[in-house]
Amino acid sequence: MDFNNTSDFVSSFWNLWVAGVVLLSILGCGLFLWIQSTAKHAAGQTTGHVWDETLEEYSNPLPNWWRWMFYLTIIFALVYLALYPGLGNNAGSYGWTMRGQYDKEKAVADAQFEQAYGPQLKMDVAAVAADPKAKEAGQRLFLTYCAQCHGADAKGAKGFPNLTDSDWLWGGSPEAIKETILKGRDAMMPAKGLKSDLNADQIKDLANFVRSLSGLASDSLRAQRGKELFAQACAACHGPEGKGNVGVAPNLSDKVWLYGSSEDTIIETITKGRQNRMPAWGDFLGESKVHLLAAYVYGLSNEAKTADASAVEKK
Repeated sequence: MDFNNTSDFVSSFWNLWVAGVVLLSILGCGLFLWIQSTAKHAAGQTTGHVWDETLEEYSNPLPNWWRWMFYLTIIFALVYLALYPGLGNNAGSYGWTMRGQYDKEKAVADAQFEQAYGPQLKMDVAAVAADPKAKEAGQRLFLTYCAQCHGADAKGAKGFPNLTDSDWLWGGSPEAIKETILKGRDAMMPAKGLKSDLNADQIKDLANFVRSLSGLASDSLRAQRGKELFAQACAACHGPEGKGNVGVAPNLSDKVWLYGSSEDTIIETITKGRQNRMPAWGDFLGESKVHLLAAYVYGLSNEAKTADASAVEKK
């Protein structure tokens, strides 16, 4: 919890509560020491407590080195609380915050990054994709921030698109890829299995027609009935031939399937719909890192183009 952020507390009560608990804990330790220092001890005599028949507790004072170390610990705690946050939302005289520390360190790292890749950052994304140094940096960024979803080889998984092919819902141009990483994307396939939409039999007909679009095995009679349903319920987004629309709906006539192409999976998709989100990385990574990352991703599906550009550059 960041005690410098008042939004962490729903009311001023919790601020006072935390400050009170901290101060009372320190005062309690001090009181314990004072009691031990002023208590009368009878050297060589026991307190009367005995364990295991022969184990006795003697009434001896605490060692001075132990007591003074404890006093120094209390003094250190009070000085720390005066300088740094710890008493509720009091920021301390230094005004230190975790966010401020993070921003400072990030600014230094960003400056070093821009210094190291200054020339590449001034080039367009397609040109950067052909630069070996930039490609290596982009790959490191990808493995750190993107591989968890898209895989280390960028070939994706169920629900996470393959970035090495030429199938792009939002466009595969350098500009489109960079915008996707910067701002993120939100996509939704509406559910058609509601009572007011299609029934189970109609959805199965529709699934067979969708499978037939990409040459998959299907029931020809159901596919014929599904064709009419497709024109009514799906063509507005996917197009009359199911070839999709950039930024709106995927192409159903190719062999690329984000969630799977089995009849049961397509029925599930039509019935329940799908919702997917690509998070925005612009604020977290910054323009410079996104530029190199976009170039790396662009190069994954355009290896021939980037290889030719690299060869020309070497000449």
